[in-house]
Parts: sequence; structure tokens; C-alpha cells
Amino acid sequence: QVQLVESGGGLVQPGGSLRLSCAASGSIFSSYTMGWYRQAPGKQRELVASITSGGSTSNYAGSVKGRFTISRDDAKNTVYLQMNSLKPEDTAVYYCYYRATRWYWGQGTQVTVSS
Repeated sequence: QVQLVESGGGLVQPGGSLRLSCAASGSIFSSYTMGWYRQAPGKQRELVASITSGGSTSNYAGSVKGRFTISRDDAKNTVYLQMNSLKPEDTAVYYCYYRATRWYWGQGTQVTVSS
């Protein structure tokens, strides 16, 4: 079993920044992928960003490329999502995930971008 604990969501004005964190604990594999999905009201969950072991490969949704940066600290089994130049359309619940032999999900953290 793997447990994921997220933090860092909140309310921010358009153009502002937030940093999300997700710490994994439990039966952690040496090779795994972590990342973030988000789900806005009335919309499907979508992949925001992902990063592989050692940070060798990262992927981003087109809508966040150039504004969001995903990183990880393997020593802490933690992944971060730095979100800059936030827009109202970034408003959603953000879910961290861990994927090795199966998927695990965090509880979700609300990000609201509004003036």
C-alpha cells in the first residue's frame, strides 16, 4: 500500500502562483511515476503533469506548458507542482497520483483562481 498526502492548494488571484506538494509513504518502489491530474466542476479529470523516476522525463498538458513545472525529490518520495501565471480556468481539484504496479491517488486539494 502507498499513501499520498497533498498540500498547498488554496485561493489565488489570476496571475498568481501556488506550489502543490505530494508526499508518498508506504511500500514505495524504486521505479515509479508520480504526477497530477485535475478535475473542474462538470468536466472530466485530466492529466496536468507527470514525472518519472529520477526526474528524467516529464510531461505536461498543453494548457499548462510553460506555466507549470513538476519536480520531485526521490529522497523524500515527494513530488511538487509549481504553478505560475494562474488563470481562472486552472480552478479545479488537483489530485496527486503514484503509479508503479498499480495506481494510488491522493485525497485532492482545491485550487481556486479568482479575483
